[in-house]
Amino acid sequence: MKILIILGHPDPGSLNSAIAHAIRDDLMNDGNEVIFHDLYEEGFPPLLDAGEIPESGKIEHVIETHCNELASVHVIVIVHPNWWGQPPAILKGWIDRVFRPGIAYKFVEGDKGEGIPVGLLNASTAVVINTSNTPVEREQTVFGDPLESIWRRCIFDLCGVKNFHRRMFSMVVTSTTEQRINWIEESKLLCRAALQDAAHNNSLHSDRNSAALRSSR
Repeated sequence: MKILIILGHPDPGSLNSAIAHAIRDDLMNDGNEVIFHDLYEEGFPPLLDAGEIPESGKIEHVIETHCNELASVHVIVIVHPNWWGQPPAILKGWIDRVFRPGIAYKFVEGDKGEGIPVGLLNASTAVVINTSNTPVEREQTVFGDPLESIWRRCIFDLCGVKNFHRRMFSMVVTSTTEQRINWIEESKLLCRAALQDAAHNNSLHSDRNSAALRSSR
């Protein structure tokens, strides 16, 4: 299985970093092909230039590499903190520049952008893991958990990734070492389950293609 892991946190000693690296190591130990990006450590350039907005727009080599990776994987894993109900700015810039038309989605012929796009991503499954210092009840009742809508509905569902898994770990600021260890282990188990989903979906897709090929003969 080919997996893309994106970490968006500036502190290499953070819980986010520990979670992302633990997931990477666990999945690699199981023989999966893992592409790992720590956006802050790599200095990912998040600013979208006007010239690259169209599908035919010219993009930098680093963006082209990220686009090719995004388009090729079976599972996408995102790890980041909840900052003001949003991803960190560098991760938002990654979305803006990498989830491009022609890569992540397209509009049907004749659609000028007013319709609902068609998702293009090869990945069948996505996992998003967040950390927060807001109590769960307050996050749900006061803020409505905006990250759930952003990732599930506004990004992955629109781009054709229908199997979505997510965890929000809170409250990090008052958590114990034992809690953090448990959260890391829970994250690994969540990603293993997501890979099982992806494998099942890939098998169904392969069966449908085989059936369609037989019926066309």
